Amino acid sequence: MLKGFIFLFSYAMILSDISSEVFSERHIIDSEHLHRSQNVIEDKVDGKHHKKHSEKLLRRLPQALIIGAKKCGTRALLEFLRLHPDVVAPGPEPHFFDKNYEKGYHWYRKKMPLSNQNQLTIEKSPSYFITHDAPARVFKLSPNMKMILVVRDPITRAISDYAQGVSKQNNDKSFEEMVFINNRTKVINTKWGAIKIGIYEKHLENWLKRFPLAQIHIVNGESLIKKPASVIYDVQKFLGLSQYITEKHFVFNQMKGFPCLSKDGSGKHIHCLGKSKGRTHPYVSDWVMEKLRQFYEPFNQKFYQMTNIDFGWFH
Repeated sequence: MLKGFIFLFSYAMILSDISSEVFSERHIIDSEHLHRSQNVIEDKVDGKHHKKHSEKLLRRLPQALIIGAKKCGTRALLEFLRLHPDVVAPGPEPHFFDKNYEKGYHWYRKKMPLSNQNQLTIEKSPSYFITHDAPARVFKLSPNMKMILVVRDPITRAISDYAQGVSKQNNDKSFEEMVFINNRTKVINTKWGAIKIGIYEKHLENWLKRFPLAQIHIVNGESLIKKPASVIYDVQKFLGLSQYITEKHFVFNQMKGFPCLSKDGSGKHIHCLGKSKGRTHPYVSDWVMEKLRQFYEPFNQKFYQMTNIDFGWFH
């Protein structure tokens, strides 16, 4: 009898441990997925009980990403989208899928802002576009992820990239010196990041190995500056958002050459991007510009074919 009792007691303890482990594991799994939750609160009004739905504020992994490209207007696009009440985004760029992937989803989630079930969480890290492993990593998290890619004239992009680099560090080399492997051969330095990023078709090809083009919305960076309301209309449609951000939210700053934001749409309370936006570009000679046009043209044509969009660069 005693042996039988000890056996039953031990068996019950094992079952309890297993149940506890299963519950714990289930809790971890649930917390790592994008569940939409609600609290039901009972409130007594006029002697009657009414159920109110109070949405839980949770840190949710993103449902959309601005993947690039650097110096094409990604920050401006995110600032524009922040006006939408159904959009939330983290402050600093998380760089999860390129630099911090080994830190895991839990670390990534903690970088996200609180949101309710009706809001879309989006983040931008422009270097995702040129990171070889990023598409596979994004796909592993969510095959249904929506991506936004902002592009502009690759020469203008390269010059802007160089100007930013000069502002952050003491660079004695001119843009022209950086463009060529050496001044004697005048061969374009394709290893220089400022040049390499603008070969859009090579990077997009890598993303299309994992995702259909329908999941990658491509934004014309030049149009984002000249016609922001039109561009944002298409972006809101792509993301499944209501058309909240309209023409009334934009005020063009003639001095900076960029649109600023009227947060309440009244034309007042204007917010412009920081001083780093719209910085002066260095002078680049005509013959260097021509060499760059010749270099980029075949890549541009391939990119136009892949996206079914003729951006008209260099025309």
